[in-house]
Amino acid sequence: MDATSRESFLEFVTNRSTALLRTAVLLSGGDRHAGEDLLQNALIKAAGRWHRIDEPEAYVRQILYRQQVSRWRLKGRRKELTVAEPPDPGLDARTASGADGTGAAELRLVMRDALSRLTARQRAVLVLRYFEDLPEADVARLLGCSVGTVRSTTHRSLARLRVLAPELRLLDPSDDEKPEQPQPPSRDFAPVEVRP
Repeated sequence: MDATSRESFLEFVTNRSTALLRTAVLLSGGDRHAGEDLLQNALIKAAGRWHRIDEPEAYVRQILYRQQVSRWRLKGRRKELTVAEPPDPGLDARTASGADGTGAAELRLVMRDALSRLTARQRAVLVLRYFEDLPEADVARLLGCSVGTVRSTTHRSLARLRVLAPELRLLDPSDDEKPEQPQPPSRDFAPVEVRP
């Protein structure tokens, strides 16, 4: 790597490593050390081709996704993690929006724990769809699967998250907790009695 490429690479790492690490940690199920390893390997791969890369961040992110896909394919299905105590079902709306901010931190911890108990594929799909805000077609292309697989995996992953962390329902209240919306007038015509 020549001096100009080296400077460009170091500047990229300095400016973008925090955001890339967040994505890598999410892809790794909340394990910071695994996320750091994932990002380090991606940056090593990118450094060797740095002078040929047009869009560095997109390139490094794609390496992250593909490495994570390779990891889950090699490891096979991960067994569910058992914990000594289930999450606290007593978490209510007051706690979630607590004035001291602890409610938001608790929800983040619950979400991290729930994500870590998903399979790597489920986690990758959710991170790409909702954290990276990518359309289904892009997720399918990055993960090397069909759009239908992305849709079904997203559906199953969200259902699994609801089971693993019922506290997350506070982020999206159920129908009975939502304020009642005014109903549009009915277009059905009731029979009218006609008198002669």
